[in-house]
Amino acid sequence: MKRIVLTLAALLTLNAATALAAPINDLGRGQTALGVGTGAVYLEHKLTDSFTLGFENVDHGASMDDVYGQFQLAENFRGIVGSRDLAGGSKLYVGAAVHGPLSPEWDGYASLIGGSNFNEVQVGANLRLASNLDLNVDYHSFSPDYGRSKSGVGVGATVRF
Repeated sequence: MKRIVLTLAALLTLNAATALAAPINDLGRGQTALGVGTGAVYLEHKLTDSFTLGFENVDHGASMDDVYGQFQLAENFRGIVGSRDLAGGSKLYVGAAVHGPLSPEWDGYASLIGGSNFNEVQVGANLRLASNLDLNVDYHSFSPDYGRSKSGVGVGATVRF
């Protein structure tokens, strides 16, 4: 079954047209997540019990780099602050995310971020394939003030170490 899921994820990743933002991961203190998805690569590290620092490269038609922090404000709620390198300079953004278990193998999440030139919404779920490997499936919508909006389904994989 896991081989079928991984094969399907690989095929969808290669064929999907929308970019995937970093999913909301549930990391332990000192744990790192490395992920790849539809048009994106990211790296996160949980520095303290309540703060995660991350870097992401996303392709929304043009390559964008994000540096962000997630602040765990409650057990299932996070505040997000970041900087996105867009054409014309870096733009600050803020946001929030909620996450929680859907079943023993699935964790669900929703996130919303926005800045002066864009907003982005993501709703998804992580399927635990192994103790340190997740498959991510999400619906993602990116709406810049200038340029084309993109939305659709994305898939990815995350390794935690």
